[in-house]
Amino acid sequence: MRVQCCIVGGGPAGLMMGFLLARAGGDVVVLEKHADFLRDFRGDTVHPSTMTVMDELGLLDDFLKLPHHKLSTFAGYFGTRRVKIADLTHLPVRTPYIAMMPQWDFLDFVAAHAKQYPGFKLMVKAEATALISEGGKVVGVRATIDGKDEEIRADLVVGCDGRHSLVREQTGLKLDILGAPMDVMWFRITHQEGDAGEVMGRFSAGGLIVMIDRGDYWQCAYVIPKGSADKVKAGGIEKVRARLAELMPGFEQRLGELETIDDLKLLTVAVERLQTWWKPGVLCIGDAAHTMSPIGGVGVNIAVQDAVAASNLLAAPLRENRLRDSDLAAVQARRLFPAKATQAMQVAVQNGIIAPTLASSGEVKVPLAVILMQWFPLLRRLPARLMGLGFRPEHVQTKAVT
Repeated sequence: MRVQCCIVGGGPAGLMMGFLLARAGGDVVVLEKHADFLRDFRGDTVHPSTMTVMDELGLLDDFLKLPHHKLSTFAGYFGTRRVKIADLTHLPVRTPYIAMMPQWDFLDFVAAHAKQYPGFKLMVKAEATALISEGGKVVGVRATIDGKDEEIRADLVVGCDGRHSLVREQTGLKLDILGAPMDVMWFRITHQEGDAGEVMGRFSAGGLIVMIDRGDYWQCAYVIPKGSADKVKAGGIEKVRARLAELMPGFEQRLGELETIDDLKLLTVAVERLQTWWKPGVLCIGDAAHTMSPIGGVGVNIAVQDAVAASNLLAAPLRENRLRDSDLAAVQARRLFPAKATQAMQVAVQNGIIAPTLASSGEVKVPLAVILMQWFPLLRRLPARLMGLGFRPEHVQTKAVT
């Protein structure tokens, strides 16, 4: 197979970039190693920045017909004190809220619209196994497609294959590890009438839990010290339920829904970033270029923004067979600042709030910045804007070729 662009990974970045390149008249194939998108995704937050992209593509009204739950306010509990942290309702966009939507619905939607363009091809059960290099340049991908070994030659290979990226590994690009003091164990409990409809972070001595309202259930993140998951699991579900009861006053009766320790799913948190995102013939974006902490739930949306920027910069050079290394460098130059700034903000929260909370044995104090947000409500618009729109929102600049 010969294409202009081969995208490895059918997640938010990969499908969005494939869609936008095909829409602009390009010839692109997306390799997705699974048979479908029905997997246990964590990234179910669709932020206003992503919905603005959908609006620019003329797809927002149809997108919002998919089942979703709206979240616009974020609160925190430090001990028993409740504080307000962010309010997205003031954002100057059509959708000033976060849409909680299963990621497979989001991906199915993008793929369905991408398939309307003749230059788009999605290949499932297609796992990249190696990059093909000639003369110091990546010229394609070797893959196992439906059990058969295949070669795909391409002017550009794009790694959208996540934090354990094969593309990233095979390029030999250097990775900076910024670190994280915690891991997360996810679980769910039922949502009942009268529960608050918001995102809540509960900070207590030696513990932290984040509760996300999903409409008919709470998606909960039990934050634990880095590397302590085996110890938590070894303690058994009774001990976990007892600890969660301390962190979740008012929800104790529902914790019986956690029947075994396997009802908690581990997410190993990492904050990493490539020093250089590209080499001749290959580019990494999304988590393959910069793994985000779950703080703010922005990973999916940063990946989509990467895809929009990359498509804006690369669609014409690919279509016109004039792709240069400088075009790939331009993508990194465009997206490096928002990636670095977002990660810097996440690391500041990790080191300044989360790590001290996990290490605390006494009363947890409300951070000064959060106190100021209570005194001056306008300050709550800043985290709302950074969470909802990011440091550099991207806009679709390519035109649809019919």
